[in-house]
Amino acid sequence: MLQNDKETFNILFEAVSEGVIVVNAQQKIIAANASAERMFGYDKVELINQDLNILIPQKYKPNHSAHVKGFMKQKESRRMGHGRDLYGARKDGSTFPVEAGLNPLEINGETFIMALVIDISVRNEQEFQLQQLNSILEKRVEERTKELSNTVEALKTVNLERDTEIKKRIEAQNKTKNALKKEKELNELKTKFLSLVSHEFKTPLSGILTSAMLLGKYKLAEQQEKRDKHVKTITDKVHYLNNILNDFLSIEKLETGKINYKFSNFKVSKVVNEVVYNANMLLKEGQIINYPENIDEYSLYQDEKIVELALSNLVHNAIKYSSENTLVDIQINQDEKQTTFRIKDNGIGVPKKDQKMIFNRYFRAENALLTQGTGIGLNIVKSHLENLGGFITFESEENKGSIFTFTIPNKAKA
Repeated sequence: MLQNDKETFNILFEAVSEGVIVVNAQQKIIAANASAERMFGYDKVELINQDLNILIPQKYKPNHSAHVKGFMKQKESRRMGHGRDLYGARKDGSTFPVEAGLNPLEINGETFIMALVIDISVRNEQEFQLQQLNSILEKRVEERTKELSNTVEALKTVNLERDTEIKKRIEAQNKTKNALKKEKELNELKTKFLSLVSHEFKTPLSGILTSAMLLGKYKLAEQQEKRDKHVKTITDKVHYLNNILNDFLSIEKLETGKINYKFSNFKVSKVVNEVVYNANMLLKEGQIINYPENIDEYSLYQDEKIVELALSNLVHNAIKYSSENTLVDIQINQDEKQTTFRIKDNGIGVPKKDQKMIFNRYFRAENALLTQGTGIGLNIVKSHLENLGGFITFESEENKGSIFTFTIPNKAKA
């Protein structure tokens, strides 16, 4: 089993697309994967036991050693070189821009640093080209706007018979401005989306890699508890990545109209039991879910998976954004036409200025930016509910909690 663990670790270590370099307290390289070798132009035998400075450009070497020593004292994972440009040095003497994340490791009382290195040469070039294109576009917009303004002024000097033509030109100018504004908003949305995906995938992947590496270090029978802890970490983060991918697939299906809802008769209590059972595994210390009363007779003819998705998303959010020793209250009421689900928490709430955007795709309230999430879930829930003839609303006060309510017809229109 231990041999298999080591082989699995080696496969993962070598399969990572980022360059991975591990150094000891003396800043000597003790391990490097194939990506790092290709990135810096060295063979493995040329890197092992070499000083880390071999990968640092000459002009950065005087201060680099002190930075590494300072990081070893703090022993906290962080991005390297925050606020300044970083560069690596290849074997042939050329330099290239990099992005690096540092992760401290302590094994058998000895301190190591694992660096995840990404060559960002292509990204920097693309950003430079994008800046140039934006500059050109802004200049063209300025020139075009000036031309249109001059044209409008000229048209204003003609007689009343040309008023219609003037109006058309003004409308054309406004359409141009609106088109440019929408294009800019789209570019900003794409940039935000790529940044979000990069962060939300990189963080759990780094955790998976770290746990996989540490698994190979615990080889004794009495260390099974530590192995189980890292196996659970890997499993949880894989589930998280899978959920993100499912969310992205849901968005694509909603946008292209490829959703095929499957309607059936089911008990509301069946959905609630499934959601509460899964949510219990996420509860923080002292958190309690208040199960709804008198729902045994409630039934729906709807898409069961969508109802479960909506309720699960709101309950999980209530748990995630609430502290320990708090109550998550679920209330459900049904009349002849519709069923209403009400989920109340005592969490961080939504700031008033952010409330109008809470259902926007990729939006995260400012007090939730440090909590893991994509800003996709509520948007997906709202879209599905509206497709099924329902709706969702909420009330919230910062630092006091939120109440999310969604209502759905008892019988879907198939």
